[in-house]
Amino acid sequence: MMISKESEHMLCSLLFETTQNYNKNLQTLLRLIKNSKNGSIIVAPEVSLTGFNYGDFVQVTAFADIAISQIMKASKNKTVILTIIEKRDEKVYNFVKIFHNEKLVYERAKARLFKFGGEDKYFEEGSDKEIEIVNVDGIKIAVLVCFELRFKELWQKIEGADVITIPAWWGKLRTKHFQILTQSLALINQCYVVASDSKNEECTAMSGIITPQGEVLYNGNKPCLEVTYNKKDISLMRRYMDVGIKSIG
Repeated sequence: MMISKESEHMLCSLLFETTQNYNKNLQTLLRLIKNSKNGSIIVAPEVSLTGFNYGDFVQVTAFADIAISQIMKASKNKTVILTIIEKRDEKVYNFVKIFHNEKLVYERAKARLFKFGGEDKYFEEGSDKEIEIVNVDGIKIAVLVCFELRFKELWQKIEGADVITIPAWWGKLRTKHFQILTQSLALINQCYVVASDSKNEECTAMSGIITPQGEVLYNGNKPCLEVTYNKKDISLMRRYMDVGIKSIG
């Protein structure tokens, strides 16, 4: 899938708390998008607009339409990646979406549900076949949603991506796993990884960006961590340490 042409870009990892006030969460997201530079690739935590509020799914799914139209508008000259809970054909899905320049350019349902957290009781599972690399402004972008990060066969599907994004709601008890897996993904694929986890108490709050060389930068207390995207860093690393990574498209 090819969208637009290459230009200068910033990678942006977001870190903020999801409250019970859905509109407040949306306004936080919109403000962070607005404050980012044109050309930014912005990654928000998983279900950051509503959280996994299973007891309020009627309102959660109703809010999706309100949020989508506003996020789409806010994505002018930018790329925004997040997940939103939606209801379709009487089934509920956790959809990852890529908005670019006021358009929805990619979406799919989360393919690997976290059964330990009961996600399979509330969501319909998506398909691995829909996991693909999307070319936006000359940058090959892939998305793994939270628990999907643990499956090696999904890593193989996105080999050759320039930027792998990870919207997550990752449990604090497994913080080290999140750090190791995201860093390993950047090293093995010799690409940028932009991971965004929630600041909520039960989550790691370890949003950050890993470079193709394996350098790890965490948000800390920054709601938005920005790193300049440099295609040459990917090319140089893949030539210097040739492990057979082939660019796709």
